[in-house]
Amino acid sequence: MPTTSSSAVIMAGGFGTRLKPLTVSVPKPMVPMANRPLMEYVVQLLRRHGHNSMIGLLYFQPEAITEYFGDGSQLGVRMQYIRPDADFGTAGSVRNAVPQLADRFIVISGDVLTDIDLSEAFAFHERSGAEATMVLTRRENPLAFGIVVTQPDGRITRFLEKPSWGEVFSDTINTGIYILERKLMETLPTETALDFGKDVFPQFLAEGRRLYGYISPGYWRDVGNVNEYAAAHHDLLDGTIQPIWDNSPQQRDGGTLIADPSCVIADDVELDGTVVLGGRTSVGAGAKLANCVLGPGSVVGAGARVRNSVLWSAVTVGGGARVDEAIVQTGSRIGRSSILREKTIVSELCQLGADVIVHANCRIWPRKRVEDGAIVSSSIVWGEQYSRELFTDAKVSGLTNREFTPEFAARLGAAFASQFKTNESIIIGRDRSAEARAVAEALKSGVSSSGVNIRDLRDTIVPILRSELKRSDARAGIYVRSTPDEPLSTDAIFFDGDGFDLPAGRAQSIERLFASEDFRRADPVDMGIIEYPEGVLERYRHTVLREIDRDAIRAMGYRVVIDYNNGYVGEILPSLLADLGIETISLNSQPLQSTATFPIREHGPLSRIVNAVGYDLGVSINPAGERFDTVDHQGSPISSQQLLVTMASLFWQLHPGTRIAVPVTAPSHIERLAAAHNGTVVRVKNDHLSLMRAAATGTNDFVGGTRGGFILPPRQRGADAIVNVIRLFEWLARTKSDFTDLASACQTGAIVQASVSCPWNLKGSLMRRIMEHTSDDRRQLVDGVRLELDDGWIWMAPHRRTAHFELTAESDQPWRSGALVEEWRERIAEWAKVDEESLQTADVDAEV
Repeated sequence: MPTTSSSAVIMAGGFGTRLKPLTVSVPKPMVPMANRPLMEYVVQLLRRHGHNSMIGLLYFQPEAITEYFGDGSQLGVRMQYIRPDADFGTAGSVRNAVPQLADRFIVISGDVLTDIDLSEAFAFHERSGAEATMVLTRRENPLAFGIVVTQPDGRITRFLEKPSWGEVFSDTINTGIYILERKLMETLPTETALDFGKDVFPQFLAEGRRLYGYISPGYWRDVGNVNEYAAAHHDLLDGTIQPIWDNSPQQRDGGTLIADPSCVIADDVELDGTVVLGGRTSVGAGAKLANCVLGPGSVVGAGARVRNSVLWSAVTVGGGARVDEAIVQTGSRIGRSSILREKTIVSELCQLGADVIVHANCRIWPRKRVEDGAIVSSSIVWGEQYSRELFTDAKVSGLTNREFTPEFAARLGAAFASQFKTNESIIIGRDRSAEARAVAEALKSGVSSSGVNIRDLRDTIVPILRSELKRSDARAGIYVRSTPDEPLSTDAIFFDGDGFDLPAGRAQSIERLFASEDFRRADPVDMGIIEYPEGVLERYRHTVLREIDRDAIRAMGYRVVIDYNNGYVGEILPSLLADLGIETISLNSQPLQSTATFPIREHGPLSRIVNAVGYDLGVSINPAGERFDTVDHQGSPISSQQLLVTMASLFWQLHPGTRIAVPVTAPSHIERLAAAHNGTVVRVKNDHLSLMRAAATGTNDFVGGTRGGFILPPRQRGADAIVNVIRLFEWLARTKSDFTDLASACQTGAIVQASVSCPWNLKGSLMRRIMEHTSDDRRQLVDGVRLELDDGWIWMAPHRRTAHFELTAESDQPWRSGALVEEWRERIAEWAKVDEESLQTADVDAEV
C-alpha cells in the first residue's frame, strides 16, 4: 500500500480507433471483457492496492463511462470525472487535473488488462526518491511501445516512443502506468497539448529529473486492437490473469462453467474449457460451448456450436450454427445453420440470415443485413491478417498477386486517400512493369472512391514524382514498382505533399484506417477524377539543368558507359548528357514491360566494356532512378562506401567548412576528410527516410548514403541518380579531378558485413544484452549500436524485415574486420540460444 496520501488518474478518453469496429458506439474502456467493462478491472486493481479516490479523464463518449460507474460507491471507491473542452493529450490532460490530485498520484490507462503489483511499484518509487516512476515490463516485440533503458538502480537513461528496429535498445517497455510527484507535474504548462512519451519524459530526462523505471513481472496487456482483445479473453479464460467472476466456477461435463443462476441450460449441452454465461442466457439442447463468453440475454439454439468466441449481450445464435473464434457484438442475430469462420467480427445490430457463410477475417460493420445463403467475403467489408506491420518505413511491399492483390491495393488506396479532403489531389506514378501497372490501377480505384483526385504520371521515376510534388499543390504521392532484387514482389512507396517519404506517424494512421476499414466512401458525384498532366518531363529537364555549370562539363569532353538496367532513366538521361557534351555508350536502355524474371545484374558487362573502350568511367543506375554505382576507367568497381567518400571529398573541395550528414555505418574516412577541409560530420540512422530528414533540417549542406544515393539540399527532396550523376561530372570538372585517381585516394578501411539469425521475439532482449555488455564502452546509439574501438568499429542492429541481426565492421586490416564480425556473431548467436531456451522453459512451466 502507498505510505503517503495518494490518488489515481484513469486515462479514459481514447477514441479506440485501432479497436474498430468494436468501438463504433462504445468507448474503448467500456468494451466488455468477460462481461465486465475493461475499465472495471483497472478500478478493482486500484482499489485492491489502496487507491480509493479516482479521477477519470474523459473525452470520447464520456456518458457511457459516467452512467456505468457513477460516483464509484457500488465498487467501494470514490469516482470523479474531468471532461476537457479539447484534446490536450495524455500529459496535458493530467496536468490540468493536478489541482484535484494528491501530492503523489498514479496514472493508469483505462483500457489495459493487468495485475501488476502497484503497492510494490509505490514502494520502489519511495525507496529510490524518484520524482517520476514509469512502471515497465518486458515484451518480445517492443516496436509498438515506448522503449526504456535503465541503470541497475532503475534510473532511466534513455526513452524512445514507438521506435524502429534500429532503435530497439531493450525489450523493456513503458506500460503507461506512472507514479508522479505533484510538484514535478506543476512545472508543466496548463491548457497545453502534451504527450508523456513524446514531450514530457524526454523533457524530464534532458532536465536531469529523477526519472526511474520499475520493472514488473506481473501480467500486462494493452487491449489496443481486435487481436489483443481476443488474446486477453484467452488469458482470462485459462487463468493467466485472475478474472472477476460474479458466480463460482462449476465443473460440468469436462468443462468449467461460470453462469448466472438465471441462465437456462439444456441438460445435454457439451462444455469444453472455460465457459462464461451472463444473466438470462439460454443454451439449447445439443449445443456445444468451448472456451467462450456469452453476454447477458444471449441465446444459443439447439445443436449450435460456439468455440473460442466472445458474444456480447443479447446475441442470438440460431440452431445448428457454428461460431468459431469470432466476436459478435450486442443485439446481432446469426441465422440457423450459418457459419462464422476464424477471426470474424459481426458488429452490433446485424442480421445474418440462415445458411450464411462468413469467411475467415471478415468484418461486418454495424446494422448490416445479410440475406439467407449469402457468402460474405469481399462483398461486405473484410480484411486480411498480416504477421507484421503494413508499412516498412514509407513503403508497403508484398508478393505480387498473392499478398499485394488488386483488392488489397484498392483498400490501401482508400485508406490513404481518406486522410484528405474530397476534391484534393494526389500524384501517382509507376515503373513500366505489368505488375506495377495493375497495382497502380487498383490503387487509383480506391483513391477515387474516397473522393480524392488523381494526377497520373504513368511511366516515370521516383525523382520526377518528387519534383512534381514539390512544385504542385498535390497533397501526397504514391510510386508503384516491382521490388528491386525481389522480382516476384511489388512495392508501393508513399510520399507527403512536399515530396518527402511519408513520416512514420502518417504511416501508422493509414495502418489504423486500413485495419479498421473505416474508409470514406464518396457519393457518385463526388468521386475523384483522373488527370494526366502534360509537360512533366520538360519541367524536370529544365529543373536539372538550370543549376548545373554546363560550360565546365562541356570543356572536359567526358566519355562514359552507362547501364540503365532497363529503367525509365534510359529515356531521360541520354539527351541530358548529350546536351552537356558527354559522349556515352548506353547499355540496357529500353524499359522492360515486366521485371518478373529480370536477373540481378553484376558489374561484369559494364566493367568489361569500360575497360575495352578506355572511357573515363562507367555508371550503373537502378531502375527507380534514385541510386547509382560506378566503375573506374579500368573497369574496377567502386564500392558504395568508397563512392560516398569520393562524393564527400569533391563537395568539401568546393565547399570547405560545410556540414555533411551520413549514415551511422559510413566509413571513418569521412571524419578524416572533414578534418582536412574544416568540415563537420553528422551521423544519422541507416535508412533513406532519415537521410531525407537530415536534408530537410536546413542545417546540413550535403547528405550522402552508403547505397549510392545522395541529396543536395535544399532543392533535392530525395536521392536522384540523374541529378547526382551530372553533379559528379560537374564537380570533377570544377576541381580538375580524375575520377579514378580520386576514388583510389578515397579508399575506405576493410569493411565486412554479415548477419546472424535471430527470432523476431528475441530482437528486443538481444539489443538489451548488447546495451548491457557495452555500457562502459565508447558507442553511438543513433541507429542500433555502433561500438568504437581503437582499431576500428562495429555496428549491430536488428534487420527491419527479416529475422536477423545485421553486423558491419571496419578496420584497416581485413582480418581484424572479419574477426570483429565473427566475435559478435558468435556472441549474439549464443545469447539467442540462451534466451530461446529460457522462453521455452517458461512456456513449459506455464503449461504445467
